[in-house]
Amino acid sequence: MHDFACKNPDEMYFKVLADKTRYFKEDEKGVADMSKIMDDLIEDLIEDEKKEIALKMLQDRKLENGEIARYCSLTLEQVEQLAKMQTA
Repeated sequence: MHDFACKNPDEMYFKVLADKTRYFKEDEKGVADMSKIMDDLIEDLIEDEKKEIALKMLQDRKLENGEIARYCSLTLEQVEQLAKMQTA
């Protein structure tokens, strides 16, 4: 557990974990890789949130699918797929 709480890889006991941490924090390519991983994760989280909001709107049945798509920045096809999943 100690190593997971360490911010500095030089303080870690487990060499493999320290090396990987050093790569992602200090190596130019590692930092770029980690930035890409984080960007992808954030994109996925945002997309999931949009779909959650669209699902709530679909449940309310107050808006047309095209309006929901526009408000949630989703495609009409994505909203229609969510609507199908909701009725299944």
